[in-house]
Amino acid sequence: MNQIYLERHDLDKNLHRFYQIFVIPGLFGEWSLVRGWGKDWLPETVRKDWFDTEPEAASAAKKLLKEKQRKGYRTSGKELMVYIAVIS
Repeated sequence: MNQIYLERHDLDKNLHRFYQIFVIPGLFGEWSLVRGWGKDWLPETVRKDWFDTEPEAASAAKKLLKEKQRKGYRTSGKELMVYIAVIS
């Protein structure tokens, strides 16, 4: 898992939120779990957590993904647009 984009929408509460999860390498062999979140129309908040190995970071990302899915966040097609933009 390199990048996951999640959204949560509740029209009754006028709730439109997103959550992004990235696992990326650092410069010195460490790995980072980067998460960004916010409302669709506002800049996002970003947090980084550092891990010694990629499996540790990936495990933390999977745990976070399950937590967000329990709270109603769902994947969307936007992660595909990110990959296409990076490749182009």
